[in-house]
Amino acid sequence: MEKLIVNAVSREKRFAYVRNNTVEEIIFDRPEQRSLVGNIYFGTVTKVLPGMNAAFIDIGEEKNAYLHRDVLASYVLSPERSIDKEKKSVSAFVHQGEKLLVQVDKDASGPKGSRVTGIIELTGMNLIYMPQGRYVAVSKKIVDEKDHLRSLGMKLKSEEEGLIFRTSSTSATEEEMVNELNTLRSQSADLLEKAATLKKPGIIYQKDTFTQMVLDSFTQMTSGEVFVDDLPLKKLIQSRNPNLKITYYNGKENIFTHHRIEHEIDKALKRIVWLDNGAYLIFDETEALTIIDVNTGKFSGKNDYQDTVVKTNTLAAIEIARQLKLRDIGGIVLIDFIDMKNDKDKRYVQETIEKQFQQDKTRTKIIGFTALGILQLTRKKTKVSLSEALQVKCHVCDGTGRILSADTIAFRLERELLEHRNADDEAVLVETTKEVKEAITPHLEMVEEWLKMKVYFSIQPSATHFYVVKQFGSHAEIAQKADEPY
Repeated sequence: MEKLIVNAVSREKRFAYVRNNTVEEIIFDRPEQRSLVGNIYFGTVTKVLPGMNAAFIDIGEEKNAYLHRDVLASYVLSPERSIDKEKKSVSAFVHQGEKLLVQVDKDASGPKGSRVTGIIELTGMNLIYMPQGRYVAVSKKIVDEKDHLRSLGMKLKSEEEGLIFRTSSTSATEEEMVNELNTLRSQSADLLEKAATLKKPGIIYQKDTFTQMVLDSFTQMTSGEVFVDDLPLKKLIQSRNPNLKITYYNGKENIFTHHRIEHEIDKALKRIVWLDNGAYLIFDETEALTIIDVNTGKFSGKNDYQDTVVKTNTLAAIEIARQLKLRDIGGIVLIDFIDMKNDKDKRYVQETIEKQFQQDKTRTKIIGFTALGILQLTRKKTKVSLSEALQVKCHVCDGTGRILSADTIAFRLERELLEHRNADDEAVLVETTKEVKEAITPHLEMVEEWLKMKVYFSIQPSATHFYVVKQFGSHAEIAQKADEPY
């Protein structure tokens, strides 16, 4: 049973895909975090880097975009043989100051700008049209009609053009596809006309990514129901697939709360994920990669140890695949399964996780186990993950998840105080947290003996442990400002 739950009535738009009562995907669309993927820009080449075989493009956004040689239209359309083209540097195909139309295929992330392609794609219901693509491709989900569609594509397109047949093309007539192709050609001509009027870099086509993602998700549903809280969107979905059951929700409670999706969002942001058998997973996301640790936890099993390990790793593989899709984690992923001695067991666990990704819309490649027993995989990253979209870096720990302990701060305080030993003052006032004061109190008598002065404290609540040496002076003046004398 499949369900698509769409929350589109507020500034933050969201939808969730649910299969067999399990949430498999949650998509967020915020104005300030809106994906640029699919947007088309009129850009200027600012720098050509032969060493990287790439160029940087000013597209009018905060950061310059990255464009590789192999996705330059001039490279793709070059009449030279592939082997000869590959020997040439990027500077043979583009120069600084050149004006280009480019399309974003990966959002900016961290210090990196967007990644763009010079091969523009315009998406229709059945076709993806590339004015300068030069090839014909068919969706991998189409099995029986591949050859027929490839032949049709070669007949319909010009030498420079490219076509990709989407899954829905199998139910479209040739006449419908010809009409759609002509419409997409007109859109391409309009974009070129608009670009010709621009004097500086900027956007010329902005994709309605949220509506498109909703439409893409529901067109892939074979059965089930769509729940949506926006009437115009409901009518649009209904017009695209009148056979699918679509329910308009207008209850007072938010549609995500009503369907318990909010609860799943909270779970997907947690570092620890519990499995049904008492084992658990630990997710650590970094800028470079994601590390997942599998632990037996409370699960001890009823048979031998290796049987327990394989069962736990199998459950973990299924849940890890779901979590990677749910959290929209991309890039390099390393999974530290519980150690398995038998290669047959490793193959079984690897096949289990491969099976879970067969229905994933995002391309995933399972590399295999390393000599240390770490399973490696890569998942294409086109936008920020769920945690990046919904969370910000902690100002206390600066994103590390750890802060200096009260003991560490107490030792630092002790060292600074000792720099003032044998001074002429009778007392010192220290402002700090309750935990730091408690850490140094058992040793305070010894510290005061070294200092030859009395230490008083002023306690301040704080999310992070700290201290400030506020004042030196006589017993009388310092004691008045302290919370409690010693």
